[in-house]
Parts: sequence; C-alpha cells; structure tokens
Amino acid sequence: MGRAAEVLGVTPAFLRSLGAARLIEPQRSEGGHRRYSRYQLRLAARARELVDQGTALEAACRIIILEDQLAEALRINAELRRRG
Repeated sequence: MGRAAEVLGVTPAFLRSLGAARLIEPQRSEGGHRRYSRYQLRLAARARELVDQGTALEAACRIIILEDQLAEALRINAELRRRG
C-alpha cells in the first residue's frame, strides 16, 4: 500500500478510503499486504483527480463507476456493430 500511495501521490488513508467506498478492493498477499492491480491504480488516480478538483470522495467514486460502465457499454456496442 505504501508504494502504491507513493506512486499516486496520495496517503495510505486515501487508498483505504477508496476501499471503504468499494471503488477498489485490493488483493491481499500471504503477509496481509494490499496488492493493487494497474486497473485499480488507474481508478485511484482518477479519484485523486476528482477530489483535487473539489469533488466529494463519495461523488468521485460514483462518477468513476459510471464512467467505467459507460466505457464498457460503448465497447460492447461497437463490438455488436462490427458483428453485424
């Protein structure tokens, strides 16, 4: 967690708050350390951008979830168009 926080320029508490908000749920190592995927780090970086712009954390998480859902819907739509 410390390294992920350092890379993102946030505190470990910020990453824990994203977990509490259920935006990201890191895997745990055998030693109990949080392990973040690159995708989770991208979500955390986006959350930081929104919070830095003055968006409340809960609202930022909801925005990110909706952005992710929209991107997936657009991807599926484009694939269906290609098929036929």
